[in-house]
Amino acid sequence: MTTENTQPKQPARQDKDEPTIEVKPDPKAEAKPEPPPSPKPSAAPPLVGRAEAIIRRNVLWSLGAGAVPIPFADAIAVTGVQMKMLSELSELYGVDFTKDIAQKLVTSLFSSLGGVTIGASIGSSVAKLIPGVGTALGIITIPILAGAFTLATGKVFMMHFESGGTLLNFDPVAMRAYFMREFEKAKATVAEVSEKAKTDNGA
Repeated sequence: MTTENTQPKQPARQDKDEPTIEVKPDPKAEAKPEPPPSPKPSAAPPLVGRAEAIIRRNVLWSLGAGAVPIPFADAIAVTGVQMKMLSELSELYGVDFTKDIAQKLVTSLFSSLGGVTIGASIGSSVAKLIPGVGTALGIITIPILAGAFTLATGKVFMMHFESGGTLLNFDPVAMRAYFMREFEKAKATVAEVSEKAKTDNGA
């Protein structure tokens, strides 16, 4: 009986001359993606912050202009401050500034305050002609009204410029309700600012 030699077959040897191919992993494929660089904070403050600083500065100027003891000269001084404020806001927002247009818009806003407030402003200014009590009353009342009017005007124009508006498309009639709300809030704010300024100056 013939017995077969059952030995496991050896795998065929690879020819020494046959090149071997070694596959190496791609290091770029395994590298984790880097997170995007965080945006650098802007060096310039937002326009709103700069606009509010302009308004606050001119409110203080209005307080001083309203304290001018000469009747009606106070109104002229306050108007000059408001024109300066609108010119600065226009420059900040890249809006063309025209003094004549700005004066008409501010006058229209002022007329929306109503007869009582307007009468009180004129009466307080005229009261400066009266020595003693009249002068003191005018110097107390006019600066508060002037500062509140300047603050409310600045807030209205800032909002308008923020929305992309200009002096040419500013609608005082459409802005009256918002302006009146800002004016009422501004009276309390300006009164506090005025008292603080007096305290700081040792008055």
